[in-house]
Amino acid sequence: MPKGKYSIKSFLISFSHAFDGLCFFFRVEHHSRIHALGMICAIIAGVLLHISRMEWIAISIAIGLVFCMEIVNTSIEYLTDFISPEKNEQIKHVKDLAAAGVLVAAIVSVVIGLLVFLPKLRF
Repeated sequence: MPKGKYSIKSFLISFSHAFDGLCFFFRVEHHSRIHALGMICAIIAGVLLHISRMEWIAISIAIGLVFCMEIVNTSIEYLTDFISPEKNEQIKHVKDLAAAGVLVAAIVSVVIGLLVFLPKLRF
């Protein structure tokens, strides 16, 4: 398909590739399943605690942020391993920075979860 030409067929092919990537991510990346478990727990808690529409938006953004960062991190790891399979200090920094992005997203998500769910819990 030539670049710049848009069609429903090219859109569906692109969507298919993205879906393949998502399936690959969940199949091979251990952390994807950990994040999925966290997502399921957050959704169950949201339903049980009757969170508001704005709280659902915050939780949804947090979940999406973590998954997006983990997918980018995984992509960077695969690309850098392909480019430089041997130990390389600069590649290590690239991987560490990508992992730091996931860590920041996860911390922000935990903070959002605490802000949404803690006030609804009665101790």
